[in-house]
Amino acid sequence: MNSASNKNHFINYKKVISVANADWQDAEARRISGLNVEVSGKNYLTDQYERSFHHFCTTSYLGLDYHPAILNGAIDAIRETGTLRVANSKNRCKLAILDQYEQELSTLFEADCLSTLSCSSASSGILPLLASGVLTDNTPPVMVFDKFSHYSMNHLKPSCADETEVITAPHNDMNYLEDVCKQKRKVAYVADGVYSMGGLADIENILYLREKYGMFLYLDDSHSLSALGKKGQGYIRSKMGPLDENSIVVASLAKSFGGSGGLVMFGNHTHQKLVHRYGGPSNWSQSLNVAAIGAGLASIKIHHTQELVDLQQKLQDNIRQFDATIQTEQSGSPTSIRLIRCGEASLANQAAAYLADNGFFTSAVFFPVVPQGKAAIRVTLRADMRSEVIAQFCGLITGFLQSHGVDIAAEELSLA
Repeated sequence: MNSASNKNHFINYKKVISVANADWQDAEARRISGLNVEVSGKNYLTDQYERSFHHFCTTSYLGLDYHPAILNGAIDAIRETGTLRVANSKNRCKLAILDQYEQELSTLFEADCLSTLSCSSASSGILPLLASGVLTDNTPPVMVFDKFSHYSMNHLKPSCADETEVITAPHNDMNYLEDVCKQKRKVAYVADGVYSMGGLADIENILYLREKYGMFLYLDDSHSLSALGKKGQGYIRSKMGPLDENSIVVASLAKSFGGSGGLVMFGNHTHQKLVHRYGGPSNWSQSLNVAAIGAGLASIKIHHTQELVDLQQKLQDNIRQFDATIQTEQSGSPTSIRLIRCGEASLANQAAAYLADNGFFTSAVFFPVVPQGKAAIRVTLRADMRSEVIAQFCGLITGFLQSHGVDIAAEELSLA
């Protein structure tokens, strides 16, 4: 049994709730959380308070969630298959259409691919296996998590620590990571390709350390799959190229891809089989339903066409327009996420409420999503946003923050 001194080494929910709950209550009171919405148009919602607004915090960066081919693909697959799903673990049996889907994903992304209900379920099944050493020649690797790696991975530190040593590294600190590699026999690095609160992995130096020390990489590229790269291969795969036995990439199929669920890309077929058999939460009687598979198959077809290239270009045009008006720490990045710093959570909540009341739904982010004192309005840009809508939003948020003593450009530049 662990001693009291070992408690909360990686997670302390009681502390998080004690610090953050008042801000969540404030957000709900200001009607910027707990909303129930209906779709009134593409990227346009109406909530239970009869407010209508443009969706400025969605992660469907290419706008494919409204694509008629994808919607029809979901409907047609149900009709043709005659069922919603087969309710058992897919390592026992799965629908033939799911096997077809995973084969087409493997062809598109040039890797051995498995689908999961989400990236969270994928990481929950794979990271403890990785920590045990079964994917690294039975040598349990020291698990190094980037401090800003997504919560879907970070919350598994206690499970990984039951198998091996777990370390939290300063964000993108390659010198720190190399020091660990020098000291430890085998290291597995867990990080995002594009971070959910903005910023990119230092992929060039990560790949250098992999080559030099044989480091294993477990990377989540959910926020760039489809939005970036040839045929939507994402940020990581655009830099990394073919996967090898020391690499696993997970990504969401429910963001830019326009479908549902998660994706795991392997460079080693044996690893794929081990996860298929022993991946626990990624397998427990919960394969993707037929509608999700049909939507995904339709999305794959789009990924092989010029339409994907055109959508990627339109997204970059919208990103450049936003950056030309509002300076953030993410300015110049090809990714869609921008954080407009407000400082305290109370001001971020006020700003989000003002925007919602004036036709724009955004996320006010505060601790534990971001550090205390660095609350922000999180904006996510899409390919299907009209130029005049982006301009209207920029004018509203700039005016609001200036009226509260915050000059966005000056504030953001001082934080860079």
